[in-house]
Amino acid sequence: MTSLPLVFDAPRRGLPPRHLADLSADERSAAVATLGERPFRARQLSHHYFARLTADPADMTDIPTVSRDRLVGELLPPLLTTVRDITCDDGTTRKTLWRAHDGTLLESVLMRYPDRTTVCVSSQAGCGMACPFCATGQGGLRRNLSTGEIVEQVRQAAVSARDGALGEPTRLSNVVFMGMGEPLANYKRVVDAVRRITEPAPAGLGISARGVTVSTVGLVPAIDKLTAEGLAVTLAVSLHTPDDELRDTLVPVNNRWKVAEVLAAARRYADATGRRVSIEYALIRDVNDQPWRADLLGRMLREQLTTRLVHVNLIPLNPTPGSEWDASPLPVQEEFVARVRAAGVACTVRDTRGREIAAACGQLAADSAP
Repeated sequence: MTSLPLVFDAPRRGLPPRHLADLSADERSAAVATLGERPFRARQLSHHYFARLTADPADMTDIPTVSRDRLVGELLPPLLTTVRDITCDDGTTRKTLWRAHDGTLLESVLMRYPDRTTVCVSSQAGCGMACPFCATGQGGLRRNLSTGEIVEQVRQAAVSARDGALGEPTRLSNVVFMGMGEPLANYKRVVDAVRRITEPAPAGLGISARGVTVSTVGLVPAIDKLTAEGLAVTLAVSLHTPDDELRDTLVPVNNRWKVAEVLAAARRYADATGRRVSIEYALIRDVNDQPWRADLLGRMLREQLTTRLVHVNLIPLNPTPGSEWDASPLPVQEEFVARVRAAGVACTVRDTRGREIAAACGQLAADSAP
């Protein structure tokens, strides 16, 4: 199904200059001191960026002009430039294509729901996991994103939500690492980004860890490493089929870590954090939507994670132009959900957003690439 190789180590190129969001609170104080400024300027700068959500020096009137220009120039360099914004779903979904300082393209999607506002962010430019049904995976991996580039997607989303870009002013409440890339293949920068996102202002953006989801296709050693971090974010495992025979081709990393190993690691995470694991399952017509696979999925999850610690998030496939992959018919989808639930496992269908704006992950960047 795929001829692309798995790539775990991103090319070492293109990372942007140092940014405030790359640094811990102590590192910010040290960086400010190195610039000849009093350490308390780090807290002022952090307050503007993380609490007031601004990187504009004109807004920082509590900092003397000379100091302000030096601090902003050194610690708040521009990271992302908007190439294109596209909205749909009556203005409640907005997809943004960003250009990084080196010309790299990446995407994020901002979505308003009745009870929350969520941004889906990218952790890499491209992806090395080579899943054949994914536009990003088929485009290959260009580079890792920096911590600052990840956090900047979230800050910009928070500004857009606050300023009414989705129809009415809202507060950004949820962040999901389900955009371009395999988050756990860019482990340190993603974990640092999660800390910046969840630390209270002015150290970070102050978003609850319960509102943050980190996805993975199943990098078992990295899941165990994340378990030891004590972050208590939601872990989402992109499983897509319960049987190794199909998953070896549908999710090629399965050739390294089999389904049972992935679910065992997910169980360790759930036991350590008390957080329910989300199992992501893109339902693909005549590929992974058979009733027996629904029965097997429900049984395996009940036995290996217990019904208390797992939830299945069924995703109607958002096909890309020219792709052989397509979403399952509604009756097939409904039977699949019913069979998983019959095993005692919670199962819901993800609200489909943005079909008319190239919302499949990586599609907008692919369409805009030179």
